[in-house]
Amino acid sequence: MFTVPTVDLAPYVDPAGSPEDRARTAAALDDACRAVGFVQVVGHGVPDDVVAGLASAVDDVFALPMATKKALVVTGGTNRGYSPPRSESVSRSLGVEQATRMNDFFEAFNVGTAADGPATGGDGNRWPDVAGVRERVEAWFAEAQRVARTLTTAFADALGVPRRTFADLARDPVEVLRMNHYALAEQDLPEGADLTGMGEHTDYGIVTVLWADRVAGLQVLGPDDAEWHDVLPAPGALLVNLGDLTARLTGDRWRSTLHRVKPPVEDGRIRRRRSAAFFHDGDLDAVVETLPLPGASPYPPTTVREHLAAKLAGSRGGTLNAAADREAARVQVAAGGAS
Repeated sequence: MFTVPTVDLAPYVDPAGSPEDRARTAAALDDACRAVGFVQVVGHGVPDDVVAGLASAVDDVFALPMATKKALVVTGGTNRGYSPPRSESVSRSLGVEQATRMNDFFEAFNVGTAADGPATGGDGNRWPDVAGVRERVEAWFAEAQRVARTLTTAFADALGVPRRTFADLARDPVEVLRMNHYALAEQDLPEGADLTGMGEHTDYGIVTVLWADRVAGLQVLGPDDAEWHDVLPAPGALLVNLGDLTARLTGDRWRSTLHRVKPPVEDGRIRRRRSAAFFHDGDLDAVVETLPLPGASPYPPTTVREHLAAKLAGSRGGTLNAAADREAARVQVAAGGAS
C-alpha cells in the first residue's frame, strides 16, 4: 500500500536533541527518500501564527482583480511575480508535452532571493500593495529557509557524508517561494472533464518544503506500481520532497518523485485549493556531481544554473527539456497506468 512516511524533525530542530534521536531521524529520512521521495515532516518548529499568516497572504494576493495581478507579471526571464492561469506547462520541464496541449490552470505568485534576481541587481521581488502581505510572506520564507537547511543537515547524516556536502552547494542559494492558487471557481465537475491543475513534473532543486490546504488534488506517482496516489498533508505537517539536483547528487539512490495536481474534486465538485512551495535550489555556479554512494547511477556533472535554465525554459518558455531523459521516461511508463 502506498504511503508517504512521517518523520519527526524535532531532534534536529531542538539544540538539545540527542545523537541517538538524530540518528533515528536520519535513518527514517533515508528510508523515506529511497522509497518515495516525499515525506510528511512533523516537529519542524514553524509557529502556528506564521502558517496562518501565510495562508491569509495567499488569500489576499489571489483575491486581487486580474488587472492588478497582471501588473505584477515580471518579464525578462526572472522567476518572480505573477503567473496567470494557462501561462505555464510544467510537464515541458521534463521534455513531455501535455496530451491536451493545454497549459496548466493554476495561477502563481513568486518571490525569492537575490541569487537569481535581475541582472540590474536586487531580488526582483514585486510586492502587491496590500497591507501586511510582504511581512507575512517574509515571515514564512524565513521559517521555510530554516526548515530546508535543517533538512539538508539531516540529509548529509542520512547519507553518511560530511555536512558540508549540501552546505557547499548552498552558500548563497537560489530560493524561491511559489504561492499557487488553482484558479477555477468552485463548481460542479463537467461531464467527462480531464482538467490539469499542474502537469506531471519533478521539482528542480535540492529540496522543496510545501504548505498546502488539506484539500484533494496533489497526486504522487507510486515508485512500484506506476499509479497516481492522492496525498494530503497531515494536520500540522509540512510535505517535503526531493528535487532533481538531489537525485543527481545521489545517483537516484534518493528519488525526485513525479507529482502533479489534478482538479481538487470532492463530492463531484471542484474545490478551491491553495499551496506554497519553497524551493531550496543551491548556488547558481555550484557543480553537482554524483556522490560515490553504493548503488548510485551517475549523472554527468552540471551546474545549478544550467539545470535550472533548462527546466524553466520548458515550463515557462515552452521549449521541451531535452536533458530530462530519465524523468521523461518515467512519465511515459506511467502514462498507461495513470488514474
